[in-house]
Amino acid sequence: MIKPIVLFIIGLACLIKGGDWFVDGASALARKFNLPELLIGATVVSIGTTLPEVMVSTMSALSGHGEIAYGNAIGSVICNTALIAAITIAVHPGPADPKTLRVPVAFFYIAAAIYCIAAYVMGRFTRPMGLIMLAVFVCYMVVNVRSMKNSPQPEASEDDDDASEEDMSMGKILMFLVLGAALIAVGANLLVENGTLIAQALGVPESVIALTFVALGTSLPELVTAITSLLKGHGALSLGNVIGANVFNLVLVSGVSVTLAPFDVPKSAVFMGHNASLILEIPVMLLVMTILTVPTLIRGKLTRAQGIILLAIYAVFCFIQFTL
Repeated sequence: MIKPIVLFIIGLACLIKGGDWFVDGASALARKFNLPELLIGATVVSIGTTLPEVMVSTMSALSGHGEIAYGNAIGSVICNTALIAAITIAVHPGPADPKTLRVPVAFFYIAAAIYCIAAYVMGRFTRPMGLIMLAVFVCYMVVNVRSMKNSPQPEASEDDDDASEEDMSMGKILMFLVLGAALIAVGANLLVENGTLIAQALGVPESVIALTFVALGTSLPELVTAITSLLKGHGALSLGNVIGANVFNLVLVSGVSVTLAPFDVPKSAVFMGHNASLILEIPVMLLVMTILTVPTLIRGKLTRAQGIILLAIYAVFCFIQFTL
């Protein structure tokens, strides 16, 4: 038990330092090209922080454990939204640009529709469905790149001028992004592997580990990035990262794992006499994203009440998972 605990702590340290470097690189990239931080968060940062989910889900699918890949994707969306974004909002509510949010939110619901068709209509995630998910991912990136090119150049303030003099070179930015993402991936892997060993030693069921512990573990990069972004005053970067990561979880993480190893919708748990995946997990995923995005798109701001409601939903969700 001592070795997993030591490796768990090392993983946590890697995550913290990796998150620090990654946010520094991402915010510098946004300043260098005068791009909205929310847009950078929804693309560049999301790719880096979603690496653990890609790795865990792909390896799980290839080893014949499609239920882990499936549970990790859905569980990560729920965790990203109802825990990570909720903490960010509860601590630091504020304005959000609806125009910048529309693209990632629209793509999330497109991806969710594909997921629902596979789960409720087909009952199986097939290779063609995986290829469609990957095609959606490519479209999402193309649309975002075009949005970046068409983004209006914000007027620089005196503070911005001072900051620009100290801006990183492109090489240093890329170094921070790559090293930060690498440390995040290594740290998350150490936390997931050793945290799972600790949980198993404590007698926690595997189905619960997949939807809660593994999902939380692979979402730790988003959590670290969110906290680091808040501390550094880049709240929009954190929100964009969470929404972008949710899109990637459904179309990139699931797309890769399904394309490599198709699998049936898992039936490992029953809730109220039905498959828990269909009447609990997917509905909760859609509910928390609706609570996060719809009011924000309408009002153009995030409220503390949203964060508190999302945290309450996550607490209830975890409680139900541990009682199934």
